[in-house]
Amino acid sequence: MLLATDMRRLGGSTVEVSAIGTGTWQWGDTTIWQYGANFNAIDVNAAFKASMENGISFFDTAEVYGKGLSETLLGKAVRKSEKKPIVATKYAPLPIRLNVAAFEKALDNSLKRLGLETVDLYQIHWPFSLISQSDLMNGLAKAVKAGKVRAVGISNYNAPQMKQAYSLLKQMGVPLASNQVQYNLLYRKPEANGVLETCRRLNITLIAYSPLAKGLLSGKYSGTAAQAVPGIRRFMPDFRASGLAKADSVVREVLAIALERDKTPSQVALNWLLSKDELIVAIPGAKNPRQSEQNAGAMGWRLTEDEKQRLDKVSRK
Repeated sequence: MLLATDMRRLGGSTVEVSAIGTGTWQWGDTTIWQYGANFNAIDVNAAFKASMENGISFFDTAEVYGKGLSETLLGKAVRKSEKKPIVATKYAPLPIRLNVAAFEKALDNSLKRLGLETVDLYQIHWPFSLISQSDLMNGLAKAVKAGKVRAVGISNYNAPQMKQAYSLLKQMGVPLASNQVQYNLLYRKPEANGVLETCRRLNITLIAYSPLAKGLLSGKYSGTAAQAVPGIRRFMPDFRASGLAKADSVVREVLAIALERDKTPSQVALNWLLSKDELIVAIPGAKNPRQSEQNAGAMGWRLTEDEKQRLDKVSRK
């Protein structure tokens, strides 16, 4: 059963989402996540259904995920669903995009792939763009006023960049709803670099991507029963021997609390984020219904203060 705090408003917008969403970077991605090899369209459609049935009503995608395939897969699932989820996608400020017309075309293409007339949250995927921030924010505001977008956000913006985006949008009468950044027990930089504090001060939701550190916090890749790291992830620093050793003490503490609470390690790691602040929403990925159900199990309960302190202490190292 969900708690009242398991539904969260995106900043100063009117959009309300489940505190745990589903990130769909994996859907259609063949490079890192091996879509088509060990999971397919049937699996992700089942993941969508399982998410909705278990209280996850928020789905985040982007035009660059699977070169648009993620949006297409999500759009097909949404159209088949009796209950309508909250959908977010992102604009990629690629260097070939030189003016606001390119921004407007990208939004129209995303809406077409999603099969929607209006998207609930439209985000700028990263801050580095040949289009000025003023023009980008103006483009977001115009999209809201045209009815194509309900709320607007940014992604991978640092604290000063976030303040600038907030101010530009405020001048146009549009609130900055969210900033999507990496945040998990093994990557706590938002607490130190001013991003979390700025979100709190300006009432901007922090959407935590990679909340399970690409699966590292699931416990599958450590200990005596460790699984082999699939695909290109095995070449990433965090999944090499030194990276796994560095994460070991955190993962062991997560596993210990999971055993004590009869939860999975993923549920404990996700619940830690939800317990940090009610401005935080986490979007773990889900390739199949089992993962969706497991992610949903991070809601409906909260870690105790002692458990949070244990995780804070070991991960602060």
